[in-house]
Amino acid sequence: MAQKVAEQVVDMLVDTGVKRIYAVTGDSLNEINDAVRRNEKIDWIHVRHEETGAFAAGAEAQITGNIACCAGSSGPGHVHLINGIYDAHRSNAPVIAIASTIATHEFGTKYFQETNTIKLFDDCSYYNEIATTAQQLPRMMQAAIQTAISKKGVSVIGLPGDLTSQKVANIDSSNTPYHTQPVVSPQITKIKKIASLLNKANKITIFCGIGAQNAHDEVVELSQSLNAPVAYSFKGKMGIQHNNPNEVGMTGLLGLPSGYYSMQEAEILLLLGTDFPYTPFMPENSYIIQVDIRANRIGRRAKVNMGVVGDVKDTLKILNPLIEPKKDDSFLKRHLKIYETVKKNLNTYVTNKGAENKIHPEYVMHLINKKADENAIFTVDTGMTCVWGARYLESTGKRTMLGSFNHGSMANAMPQAIGAALAAPERQIIALCGDGGLSMLLGDLETIVQYKLPVKIIVFNNRALGMVKLEMEVAGLPDNQTNMLNPDFELVAKAMGMTGFTVRHPDNVESVLESAMKTDGPVLVNIMTDPNALAMPPKIEFDQMLGFAQSMYKLILNGRTKEVMETINSNIKHWKEAL
Repeated sequence: MAQKVAEQVVDMLVDTGVKRIYAVTGDSLNEINDAVRRNEKIDWIHVRHEETGAFAAGAEAQITGNIACCAGSSGPGHVHLINGIYDAHRSNAPVIAIASTIATHEFGTKYFQETNTIKLFDDCSYYNEIATTAQQLPRMMQAAIQTAISKKGVSVIGLPGDLTSQKVANIDSSNTPYHTQPVVSPQITKIKKIASLLNKANKITIFCGIGAQNAHDEVVELSQSLNAPVAYSFKGKMGIQHNNPNEVGMTGLLGLPSGYYSMQEAEILLLLGTDFPYTPFMPENSYIIQVDIRANRIGRRAKVNMGVVGDVKDTLKILNPLIEPKKDDSFLKRHLKIYETVKKNLNTYVTNKGAENKIHPEYVMHLINKKADENAIFTVDTGMTCVWGARYLESTGKRTMLGSFNHGSMANAMPQAIGAALAAPERQIIALCGDGGLSMLLGDLETIVQYKLPVKIIVFNNRALGMVKLEMEVAGLPDNQTNMLNPDFELVAKAMGMTGFTVRHPDNVESVLESAMKTDGPVLVNIMTDPNALAMPPKIEFDQMLGFAQSMYKLILNGRTKEVMETINSNIKHWKEAL
């Protein structure tokens, strides 16, 4: 019996290493669904929302480094994919998105559920085409696969429902994935020039992004030769922080003063594998050298004096032997001392646990860091949860942290935990969710239960959109419509079939977290954190403080004096540090 196009699609995905398709089935996807059912090498993961499926696929691709797959059916299914697809694409996750659509003879007629997939997905993919004949399909699939692998991003295949049931045509292209891994390093003359500059300077800081995650040992070797502090981005933290005697923490909105000042005071700032977007945190007077594997990233975030294209690990292997070890370590010692003071200040909210229904989130994250496995995978929601994760979760060299770090979407942590749990069943998966983020895609808790995924979901329930509230206050605006009226997340979890806890008193946090970590299967822990806890950036401008003061004054005028006093009392130690 001749093979159908749907079977050919599934076979090519299997040959590429795809283990599962995250999707909500629908009429134009039914042939693909059936082909998956009949293929023992691939599974259909029935999510409740296509956005969840796209987030999960992106997470799986980031964990494994291999292609992952999600799908959405005609019209609404396409639109629901978009947010998660954007996140995967901006995270450089190789994902194939199947956008099944209406029958070919209905194209352009405004048919029921018709969308233009080319226009819809064009900004969040490297490859985006619609196959309309059986002859086209295998070549397009091969191109989509190779594009996702080589460019590390999303490829979209538009797949009309009537095409998937047709008989396959003879394949006149390859149907084997090619995982090329070229060695990319700058010209030796450029590397020698970098070495010459570094050898002459005394105050050098290294700043690493996720592009340096596979070059940990080379970065440490370079920093020790140069007596250079090593700062890093949030995405770069898990690959760089551990076993690194010269690390001084992060910079940026989520970062620390130590990372910030080490960069500001450097004669030379060496940027390694980072597309760090927050230009106000970049120094204005330093000589900046940037190494990145993607040429289009060089110079777009800072005034770079020298930019070279190369893989960080490959480049440092050539650079390190050319570096003359420095004897003067005064610059390094100064910033390590600042870092020690910063870490001491961070412990303020670890030792002070908070009060009933106002548990300090810093204390909670500190305990999670302590209780989590050495090789745990953390997924972090965008917002205040990201701040606490950035500051209190520590690298071991085996841990992984996923988030919506470039796209900045809410509701990413729980869906990403689904993909992580399926991709790495041998590892502990901890989803660190805000109450706002979890509420957005709450239905997919049932997906976790359905597939018996042992995800531990920790909800930082501050009853507010905390980051938005802070942004409004810093801008001098009284917060408005940022408070959340939440369901009882413990009862929701139990209703869906998972273990649930609620923690209201800080003295109970540790014991409940221990129980959650030891419990088999999925667990949700609903922790009532302090809604007035604030996150201070490493550098506070006078205008920010003025804006915050104006916001508090406006709240008082609107009769919210009690809330103002609670905010001040909750963050008094932060004010002392700032002033």
